[in-house]
Amino acid sequence: MKISFYVLSESKAQDFLGFICQLTQTALNKSAQSLLILIEDETLLANLDTALWAQESTSFIPHQCLSDNDHKSTNDRGTDDSNINIVTHKLLAPVLLGNHMPADFNGIVLNTTTRPVNDFMAATNNSKPSRVLELIQPDATSTQEGRNKYKAYQQLGYELTHFKV
Repeated sequence: MKISFYVLSESKAQDFLGFICQLTQTALNKSAQSLLILIEDETLLANLDTALWAQESTSFIPHQCLSDNDHKSTNDRGTDDSNINIVTHKLLAPVLLGNHMPADFNGIVLNTTTRPVNDFMAATNNSKPSRVLELIQPDATSTQEGRNKYKAYQQLGYELTHFKV
């Protein structure tokens, strides 16, 4: 799997939503694969949802928000409450936003979370992204999280690249 780290400059970090929209459009232009944007922050999710609809004055980036009901249903003991492990969910848009990875997802993942994508892959059935885009903001916390993710991916033998933007 290819992992690309994007180390954001101060100016790019100030327009974090704009950069995510720009990177999303670039990924869509260069690939026919679906794109999943992993987001655990509900405020960022809502703001990105709005920003993608208004990316340019004459266009938008079609996308779909995944709900928590779109993946395995478990009770508070962590065991399955039903006979259905995975809720079948028809994915209609080329870009998905959510806090989990759908079953059998094999497209591109743009990870805005503090965790490596492998944590999300472990919770799904047969998900194997083709590529991961990691965003590192110019603050000490994000930099340290990025280093931790880099080491985790390196130990798994993934192909790693980084770009300063």
